[in-house]
Amino acid sequence: MNSASKNFDYIIVGGGASGLMIAYRMSRDAYFHNKSILILDQVKKSNNDKTWCFWEKKKGDWDDILNHFWKDIIFKGDSEAMQTSIEPYVYKMIKSSDFYKKIWKTIGTKKNIQFSEENVVEIQQEQSFGVVYTTQNEYHSKKIINSILFTDAYQKQQKYPTLQQHFVGYFVRTKEPVFTTNAATFMDFTIPQKGNTRFMYILPYAENEALFEYTLFSKELLDYTTYTDAIKSYLKEKNITDYEIVEKEQGAIPMTSYKFWNSNSDNIIYIGTAGGWSKASTGFTFKNIDKKTRLLIHHLKKETSLKSFQKTNRFWFYDLLLLDILSKHNEKGAAVFSRMFKKLSPQLILKFLDEETTFTEELKIFSNMQIRLFSKALIKRLF
Repeated sequence: MNSASKNFDYIIVGGGASGLMIAYRMSRDAYFHNKSILILDQVKKSNNDKTWCFWEKKKGDWDDILNHFWKDIIFKGDSEAMQTSIEPYVYKMIKSSDFYKKIWKTIGTKKNIQFSEENVVEIQQEQSFGVVYTTQNEYHSKKIINSILFTDAYQKQQKYPTLQQHFVGYFVRTKEPVFTTNAATFMDFTIPQKGNTRFMYILPYAENEALFEYTLFSKELLDYTTYTDAIKSYLKEKNITDYEIVEKEQGAIPMTSYKFWNSNSDNIIYIGTAGGWSKASTGFTFKNIDKKTRLLIHHLKKETSLKSFQKTNRFWFYDLLLLDILSKHNEKGAAVFSRMFKKLSPQLILKFLDEETTFTEELKIFSNMQIRLFSKALIKRLF
């Protein structure tokens, strides 16, 4: 490791969605144009390694790279199936390869932003600055923005339950047009639950192309073939037999109310999954990154301690209650979500998941949930 240190105004550790999005926002804000910015990651990402979906009411920053969008969603529970409009919301899909291309095209024109392919091994808070150690160099900065999860402390602690949203997806192409592209299947719980919360997630983006994703909310990951066998079985049940698998994807997102942000310090902030930016109750991350990077830009411009950025709110506690239930009764997930979609409008559900509902709206939501189940979780958590 070099003994000589290198100084930057800002260092972004990790070139995934959150790291690149904050770099993108900095590149478009005049405040940062004369600041030296370094992005560090082992690889400069360009491949389609993830699919991100989110909902919003209006046109957004990412509309120019949408792979597809839907104004209707489908939900299927044990006793009901529904297709419904989510307007004024639109459900949007982005392929990560298009996201990376857009970001690099923008920040690549900025001479004050550098990228270096290096393996980051450690980040430390010193008295008045942060230090990033890579296998090759040592870097100093007053503002280090890190999206790499260096520790599994969140899995070892007992205070907050930790599940995983884990999945395998097949991008399927058929010879004949068999898909209806006007609705995305948000959750299909008609598949065997096997003691877990399991559902199929389907995004038809062409009449002969769709993403089928076998998804679980549970503590343990499965053997890879368990996911793929489930997708193949589901396709067979739907009489989809003449197809090719164009792409595959796989992932696991922590679902926990663990306070990742307690690791933030005066000069270091954790973002993305490493900062607790994934929605604990659902695993949705892209929308949170979009929101929080905007807020972080404002915070960086205040030149105050990075430790003061993150605040817990009542939605954090709501997520905790659901995770308390699913960690002890994982088989009840289908019933919980089915009741929610049966009793409430999808617009209210999406607004709640966006953490934009009023307390009055939240009382309406909870009064239509399984009161006994949530009351027991609330009492246990409080006392």
